Amino acid sequence: MILLKSIVIYNVRLRNNSFGSLTKKSFMINVTNSDDMKTLSSCINKVVKDGYSENFKVTDEKLESLETGKLYTPDQIHIVNFFRFEGASDPSDSAILYIIEADDGAKGSLTDAYGMYADPNIDKFVKDVENFSKKHAHEITS
Repeated sequence: MILLKSIVIYNVRLRNNSFGSLTKKSFMINVTNSDDMKTLSSCINKVVKDGYSENFKVTDEKLESLETGKLYTPDQIHIVNFFRFEGASDPSDSAILYIIEADDGAKGSLTDAYGMYADPNIDKFVKDVENFSKKHAHEITS
């Protein structure tokens, strides 16, 4: 698999109180070597090392933590990054990795096929997430 894009600095808007006001949070996933992000497995290993260790799946229009069983609605999570991969010779090897933070502090990832093999439940859930970011370092302002 070949990584199409990777971004290392992000600017995310977070809901931080019961009134729904937004604050900004900047963070970085440390990419010390481009080899860290060339394959889906190496990318997963890297984000787990950076603290995004929970595994998520989509069930009944909610995101479920496989570790805790906790369910999240789209407004309770933030997709802070995503990485797309393509197979060198087989389009069915395409995948997308979403890096996720929940309002309660849970951090992890969700993996899906990309393209015609994508899970429609994951696609619908991701489209319902309002807090979705992927910014290049030069796009971020203080």
